[in-house]
Amino acid sequence: MRIAPLALALALTAPLALGCKGGGGGESATDSTTSGADTSTSAGDTESGGDLPSCGDGDSICITPLRSVDVLFVIDNSGSMAEEQALLAANFASFIEILESPKVRADYRIGITTTDSGNPMCPGSATTPEGGQLVLSSCVDRIPLGEFVFTGTDPVTDASFACTESCSKGDAELAIQPSFTSADGVEKARPWIERIAGQTNLPAGVSMTEAFQCFGPQGVAGCGFESPLESLDRALARMESGSEASYGFLRDEALLAVIFLTDEVDCSYNPAHSEIFTDNKVFWNDPGDLYPTSAACWRAGVACAGPGPDYPECWSESHDVGGSPGASDDDAVLWPLGRYVDRLQAIEDEKRLINVEAEVIVSVIAGVPNDYPQNPQVFSEGGDAQFLSDFGIGPGCVSASGGAAVPPVRLREFAEAFQVGDDTNLFSICDDDYSPALAAIAEILSANLRPTCILDCVADTDPQTPLLDPDCTIVNTDLETKVPSVVPPCVDEGGEWTPPPGEPACHVILVDPGGVTPSIDDDLSPICADNGWNAEIVVIRADPKVKLNLTYSCKLSADPAVDCPGL
Repeated sequence: MRIAPLALALALTAPLALGCKGGGGGESATDSTTSGADTSTSAGDTESGGDLPSCGDGDSICITPLRSVDVLFVIDNSGSMAEEQALLAANFASFIEILESPKVRADYRIGITTTDSGNPMCPGSATTPEGGQLVLSSCVDRIPLGEFVFTGTDPVTDASFACTESCSKGDAELAIQPSFTSADGVEKARPWIERIAGQTNLPAGVSMTEAFQCFGPQGVAGCGFESPLESLDRALARMESGSEASYGFLRDEALLAVIFLTDEVDCSYNPAHSEIFTDNKVFWNDPGDLYPTSAACWRAGVACAGPGPDYPECWSESHDVGGSPGASDDDAVLWPLGRYVDRLQAIEDEKRLINVEAEVIVSVIAGVPNDYPQNPQVFSEGGDAQFLSDFGIGPGCVSASGGAAVPPVRLREFAEAFQVGDDTNLFSICDDDYSPALAAIAEILSANLRPTCILDCVADTDPQTPLLDPDCTIVNTDLETKVPSVVPPCVDEGGEWTPPPGEPACHVILVDPGGVTPSIDDDLSPICADNGWNAEIVVIRADPKVKLNLTYSCKLSADPAVDCPGL
């Protein structure tokens, strides 16, 4: 056998508590930054603390785990969204079940904001726009505040069912527990929910699904001139500001997933041209109208091919205040898509400095047909005259209950800019069950998460046993004293992997490619097994506040063609 180092340099600074063997476990990549400088170790250096080669030097192999994902939901809270919010809450378990499944074991955060970033047609005193702020309050407590009453109908619409069908807990029963972030290192309650290394920031006995079913419904009192892209942009800006409650939500090493739920088009407008909603009626249905409808948003941000009334294709278009297409970025009345694509692309580029495989993933549940893209989008000015007056185009889809949604042209192009491979990232809001869409989105996330596979063929020190018997050393080098110490194996206490008494951390090496033992606790993640790697490392901390700086070395097989035929 030859000995070569397998190096992983991690500055673990965020909460990572005890993990359950079957339920998610601790993960070495949680809320971490990965570096190749001065932290890797070669075999033989683990006791001496001698010169440490850089990760990737010589025979060292860098392992870049990726189990973390930050999920931001941008939810339409306008008057027509009660049924859709109820469906999202009712079907949310399908999303969580995949993220928490043994094959994924994601460390995830979920934040929620709305599509309301204000509009001249929506007085702030009436709709109280969130403007990208994360919202974390039980819908049960928001019902008495009128957030589930839509006053645009006669009689007014009581939409409290969007909350009460899935939620019965108020804020007192959902009190968020204090947690840390690597951004500020302060223990306090955050405006998001999270599950890190099997530990949530929820009260005991409350599941992530239950929490979202109460926090997710945003009501129907928001602005009807929805600005989902601007809300996303403002949310991201807030997350980068130390004065904001949402600061620290974004983790450098985590995937970022953005999920939109809306039944209308994006109307993210440039305030310099707000006149298009007040005095300038170029995009209105009729110059004699007293006020615009959402049709102004369609005409201001979309163009279509052909004379109509049916169009083979429509696309995002920048119009100036005179209604002319091809406007410059400054003259466009709606913010150009490039503004939002560039913001998200910059975040993805920063993440790829840490992990070249990091992705930003965008998904949209909106007015596309069921089974899109197999069923193509339809653009038509025929049909319901009132719908056309309200929205400028006919429905992109109609639900079984008769609810109609507008084709999401700008959101579609935005999502397509971040499409991963051939994965579909647009889903119909008109479906009567969101479970397939939410499961598909979670599968996209899980496919892009990376466990701590050992990217080589680890030697089997006892070929007579059915499972691999690895010889690996995991070392924690104290960040202040630079003194290394060996991280011991975890012990099994009542079905949980835990560090031995007095130890700050422990490790588990997963070696079962699947089915060798009846337990799933030792199973390799599918991505490790599918790529032919035969070992995976999991690290668990005793105390969330303990900082670790880890390196690994393992004995490698002298005959990988035999021991790891899948490589």
